[in-house]
Amino acid sequence: MNIIKNLLLVTSLFTVLSTQAQNRVEIELTDNWKFFRGQNEQAFSKDFNDLKWKSVTVPHDWAISGPFDKEIDKQMVAITQNGEKKATEKTGRTGALPYTGEGWYRNTLKIPLLRKGQRTLLVFDGAMSEARVFLNGQAVGEWNYGYNSFVLDVTKQALPGEMNTLAVHLNNHPKSSRWYPGAGLYRNVHLIVKDEKSIEHWGVSITTPVVSAAFSKVNIKTKVTGNDLRLVTRILNSEGKEVASGTADQPFGNEFDQNISVAEPKLWSPESPYLYTAISTVYEGTEVKDQISTRFGIREIRYEANKGFSLNGKVRKFKGVCLHHDLGPLGAAINVAALRRQLTILKDMGCDAIRSSHNMPSPEQLELCDEMGFMFLAESFDEWAKPKVENGYHLYFDTDAEKDVVNLVRANRNHPCIVMWSSGNEVPDQWGAEGVKRAKWLQDIFHREDPTRPVTVGMDQVKATMESGFGALLDVPGLNYRVHLYPEAYKTFPQGFILGSETASTVSSRGVYKFPAVIAKDKRYPDLQSSSYDLEYCSWSNLPDDDFVLQDDMPWVIGEFVWTGFDYLGEPTPYDEYWPSRSSYFGISDLAGLPKDRFYLYRSRWNKEKPTLHLLPHWNWEGREGQITPVFVYTSYDSAELFLNGKSLGLRKKNKDTPQDRYRLMWNEVKYMPGELKVVAFDSEGRAVAEEKVVTAGKPYQIVLEADRNEIQADGKDISYVTVSVLDKAGHPCPTAALPLKFKVSGEGSFKAVCNGDATSVESFEMPEMKLFSGKLVVLVQSGTKAGDIGLTVSGSTLKSGKIKLRSKQ
Repeated sequence: MNIIKNLLLVTSLFTVLSTQAQNRVEIELTDNWKFFRGQNEQAFSKDFNDLKWKSVTVPHDWAISGPFDKEIDKQMVAITQNGEKKATEKTGRTGALPYTGEGWYRNTLKIPLLRKGQRTLLVFDGAMSEARVFLNGQAVGEWNYGYNSFVLDVTKQALPGEMNTLAVHLNNHPKSSRWYPGAGLYRNVHLIVKDEKSIEHWGVSITTPVVSAAFSKVNIKTKVTGNDLRLVTRILNSEGKEVASGTADQPFGNEFDQNISVAEPKLWSPESPYLYTAISTVYEGTEVKDQISTRFGIREIRYEANKGFSLNGKVRKFKGVCLHHDLGPLGAAINVAALRRQLTILKDMGCDAIRSSHNMPSPEQLELCDEMGFMFLAESFDEWAKPKVENGYHLYFDTDAEKDVVNLVRANRNHPCIVMWSSGNEVPDQWGAEGVKRAKWLQDIFHREDPTRPVTVGMDQVKATMESGFGALLDVPGLNYRVHLYPEAYKTFPQGFILGSETASTVSSRGVYKFPAVIAKDKRYPDLQSSSYDLEYCSWSNLPDDDFVLQDDMPWVIGEFVWTGFDYLGEPTPYDEYWPSRSSYFGISDLAGLPKDRFYLYRSRWNKEKPTLHLLPHWNWEGREGQITPVFVYTSYDSAELFLNGKSLGLRKKNKDTPQDRYRLMWNEVKYMPGELKVVAFDSEGRAVAEEKVVTAGKPYQIVLEADRNEIQADGKDISYVTVSVLDKAGHPCPTAALPLKFKVSGEGSFKAVCNGDATSVESFEMPEMKLFSGKLVVLVQSGTKAGDIGLTVSGSTLKSGKIKLRSKQ
């Protein structure tokens, strides 16, 4: 159903709600959509017959259904960012999924008639791409950039109280992306009906220019349409209690400017993400004309030379990851449950910051970061005027860049999680005077729209930016990799600090180990997998330990954003030229969201609340008896002792001989023998405090299921992620199992998707069958709209089936 929302709920600015139905109504346009993939010259028409089109719900990614095909968007290109000089065939660069081409969406909806003089808006959180929008057969607007939010005033074309026909045409060009962009109305679409005299869309801006223990000065600027209006703003705490208020009746032009004091404020931080809500009510005389709520946080950010970044007066370093926008087996279609699961996993790792790479974030992602406590680096573009791909953003840069930045800032500026903007990533414009001018032009737009946050660019041509002045003009100089240039950049740039805007790019496949376990770059294997010993990287990147040294030893390095938090569709480096590789190997967790070993390496450094002790590799190596099989331990403890079948293999203590010795415990001469491998960790006083073990498993016998949440909302959108594992008769995990499984969902839910994290798998995400990869996979079970029990059964031809009961609630 299309969801009609009225106020009295606490929400962010861009899910604008109303307390009184006669003043403001928002309808989230979720259902009743018809979709057609292909060209149609008449589909914009009000009376067009779309009965034979496919029925879909929005958000919708038309490409994720597949099939995977190496011929889709095959690119003959040299990836210059990777140092390539010669063009070669890249088959999986954009995920090998059918995102290219044209698509049409149509919806018939009744626009509420509230009163004479009402205004009607359509808001798109993102549409991939080149959106052309029609209402009742009339063109009402367009937007090229698929990652941006945009709003259309359709008051003149709307027919209040009657049925209206909305049509949206989208067009994705081949060679328009370096990764899987998704396709379609992949983010939410909203209809807003409000009074003619009202608060402008994205018209509220909240900042906290003074923050202290005693009070905070909250500045609220509110743009309105109409004259002779009065504004009352109430500030509520997280419990809904009013803590401050203010009234204004003298706007400056069309903008009210209020300063309201909040006594003894609770400050927002990753550790304590406290949120307030401003309720803005516009009156004409005694009549309420409009009301919206805006969620915000009180916090202070500073970036200072030779001191670094501080939040609320405390110096800290970003423990961040870069995230692409796709959600694995869901594609680009936004889903709150999927986003929340990602952030929950990252929170356990100790991560406190996200970089939206390399595109503008969704409202839902930012709302969750506000709630759960993640700082956010909001990025805008992967291209400026110079191209990386033939049909990329450079085609729109001169005409669209300013309005794209304006929408990014105005739609998202009230999120306390955002602590920095990024105007670009590894843009070829880093070279020469024209690039410097473009960098300043973009930064000036950000400053004009939001003078409270700094701007960065992810720079990979560091030498060039030192010489041209490009890096010197940025508020925050961001270095992508180039760890060997950090000291020189610090001396050359005037800011007095350096940000690791993109780091590591270590590659690995979950549960896969290669021998010998040695440091290697651009390493490739016949099975198109990478080793989880976490010693392999690309020619332009490095290992995690290299970044750890800089973060620990250089006070002027203000943190890092690791590439990447999760694997993503497309960009299968180092196998860009090898089919069927179709997704990345960079992730700390795989495409299914299952942690790789590297997850525990970062957790051992970042999670200060809980200890980490992780042992690798698995211990099923039939045929390697007597051969050297190194053992690594990732731990927050400084020392540990390893045992194989009860025999000590020695104590290891972290030291500074090499970066790896400093952050890992390694037994490099272990010879494989089946049985039990155990590690015992010691605290600083030499006491044994924790142990972990892996056991050689027997033949696969039974399937076990574990849900991230056993109870989900009966809203037709919520998802439970069920991890499927295979155990032997003794209950030990079978780490090499690759058996095909089938899935059946019963009750008040449905099978949504499945993923095993294998970057080379071309099995459909949407079919209820898939092979295990390294003994695991994840099944996505989606709720219906009725409360009740949901059952999932997973079966394999030679295995004892696994069952789990979930529940959906209203």
